[in-house]
Amino acid sequence: MLTTRFVDGAPCWIDVGTPDPEGAASFYRALFGWSYRSAGPEGGGYGFFERAGRIVAGCAPVVRDQGPAVWTVYFRSPDADATADAVRDAGGSVPEPPVTVGEQGRSAVVADPAGAPFGVWQPGRREGLESAGEAGSLCWAELYTPDIARAAAFYHAVLGWETSAVTFPGGVYTSAGPRAAGEGGAFGGMVPLADDPVERDEGRSHWLPYIGAEDPDTVVARASERGGRVRMPAASVPGAGRLARLEDPYGARFAVLRGDPRRI
Repeated sequence: MLTTRFVDGAPCWIDVGTPDPEGAASFYRALFGWSYRSAGPEGGGYGFFERAGRIVAGCAPVVRDQGPAVWTVYFRSPDADATADAVRDAGGSVPEPPVTVGEQGRSAVVADPAGAPFGVWQPGRREGLESAGEAGSLCWAELYTPDIARAAAFYHAVLGWETSAVTFPGGVYTSAGPRAAGEGGAFGGMVPLADDPVERDEGRSHWLPYIGAEDPDTVVARASERGGRVRMPAASVPGAGRLARLEDPYGARFAVLRGDPRRI
């Protein structure tokens, strides 16, 4: 379960790279009640989304030539440089090597062997998000990958994850969590890319963040009204809850969920 009592290997941050931070702020405000706060003149245009005064995500400006708008999930590491080395040793890549973010921490963007990018965060003064596991904040993360076994081995080597197969009505789900979190510490899962009719259209391995929502149907309606795209309408999944998959007006993909995904 995601909380702000972060442990190494668990998600601790998310941010969206977008060509229009002001437009993105307006969109997510309508969906989740988020407000936007700039990181200040030294932040390079970076800012924070907040809900009830607590940081729930980051927002980074990108120019279109730098790539598509995208949500990135960051995982906590005690040593970003060592984690980047472990990524290379395990067959991944490091497109954005570790850099120091003032006194806040040290950050990198890496990719697993199938090409799914994700972030690494070594905390300094900032531990991570100030809200997680509740409505309006990150509550789950899913990896869509062509090879579950290979992905499980990679993340075990790099971030110390343990995976387990959980049977649910209609199939088997692979849950994941850092070994340090113990029983009940699952924060997400892995899904075979070829088996998912929505995500396989992405054409590549990727991470998808889930934002908690008290009423996914209302979020879907608001997203459509404000220029977003509904990739999967709200649906109830036995043992998981009610969820939907969306895309913001700039192409960044995310999902919403009401329920406890640990029961999958």
